[in-house]
Amino acid sequence: MRKLENSELERLSVEGFKAVKKTPIIVVLDNIRSLNNIGSVFRTSDAFRIEKIYLCGITATPPHKDIQKTALGSTESVDWDYAATTLELVQKLQADGVQVLSIEQAENATMLNEFTPKTSETYALVFGNEVKGVSQDVVNLSDAVIEIPQYGTKHSLNISVSCGVVLWDLFSKLN
Repeated sequence: MRKLENSELERLSVEGFKAVKKTPIIVVLDNIRSLNNIGSVFRTSDAFRIEKIYLCGITATPPHKDIQKTALGSTESVDWDYAATTLELVQKLQADGVQVLSIEQAENATMLNEFTPKTSETYALVFGNEVKGVSQDVVNLSDAVIEIPQYGTKHSLNISVSCGVVLWDLFSKLN
């Protein structure tokens, strides 16, 4: 077995990415502190052709060298915008018919492996702050809460890992 060279991977150009049909998922980052986490979310969103990323509150925006370090140029391919407050953004998205799902540990949450997305819906996935998680106000307003099953001793996953797990799962189910 031979490792493939980058030139053999047949990846899209930035222009090609902009033109191709996107996965009907919007990523919402609720007050993310780590610039490396933000960059990782961009890179993962590029991998699964995510529609858009919203950077909310204290979440830093490109261009920034520490975001670029992990994004590896995906801030150019993935559409993004800034919103001052996650709560107001969630209300706007819901008014536009988007189903808002907070990725959090909460009472009556649906386990990710038990969630079946509808191909007719657009979903906004809210990922929360590294310490505080998704704000309670946003959880309260969400259409549903999705929880990643975990079986070890730690209480949570890193936000960039959570994003990778959830985006891969939903991308797989939608395709």
